[in-house]
Amino acid sequence: MWEVSSTTNLKGQVAIITGAGRGIGAACAYALARQGANVVIVDILPADDILSKIKHDFPDVEAIAEQIDIRHRNEVKEAIDRTVNRWGRLDIVVNNAGTCSRLNLENMTEEDWERDMNTNLKATFLFTQLAVFPYMKNQKYGKIINISSISGMNGGAVSNIPGTDQGRSGPAYAASKGGIIALTKWVAKEVGKYGIYCNSIAPGVVQTELTKGMDYHVEQQPIARAGSPVDIAEAVVYFASPASNYVTGQILRVCGGSVMG
Repeated sequence: MWEVSSTTNLKGQVAIITGAGRGIGAACAYALARQGANVVIVDILPADDILSKIKHDFPDVEAIAEQIDIRHRNEVKEAIDRTVNRWGRLDIVVNNAGTCSRLNLENMTEEDWERDMNTNLKATFLFTQLAVFPYMKNQKYGKIINISSISGMNGGAVSNIPGTDQGRSGPAYAASKGGIIALTKWVAKEVGKYGIYCNSIAPGVVQTELTKGMDYHVEQQPIARAGSPVDIAEAVVYFASPASNYVTGQILRVCGGSVMG
């Protein structure tokens, strides 16, 4: 009686995941490969560990690495072009790579500002634009998934380095993640006519290198723990799959209930 969108089967699809050498990005690459997708692991650092794990655990899928600087348009374009030349398609882009300066407004330099804005927001724009035009537009299908943050909603997650008054994610990080949220909604309105979906996941505190040594007071959350990269990866699988085929322009908070409404 009831039809479902689809099972979560991504066999034969091709996914690019940025910042996938470790942390949330690596978990996303692993989860998409588990569902049958061929994955391109994009990172400025080597990605040998996650590549080896995917190839060992999922021998039926292909996984390759692109070691590039995602802030540069020519490097992004060449990585996307190589992906499509290899497989003939590009179905999923997960814009995950990010940096986080914790300097306050008084002490932030232009270089600090530009690093977060270019890595977080500019790279999301570049990968989205160059994946959609022409590839996803021509194939009349695509899933863009942008990793934002609750910091883009609340002006920086409440946190500190124990024993100091420092630690809250800085203004460039909050601004760049807020920009990703706005960009997600703008793109969703533009590309839906091509059969392309664009959504964002806004993590709360997740145990990664970016949050190491920080106190986020997670005991005050409804789900009183820090998230894991896997928590974010499973949300990515939902947005990447046909199960979300009537969902676009949405921001999914995966944050233990720390931000509601």
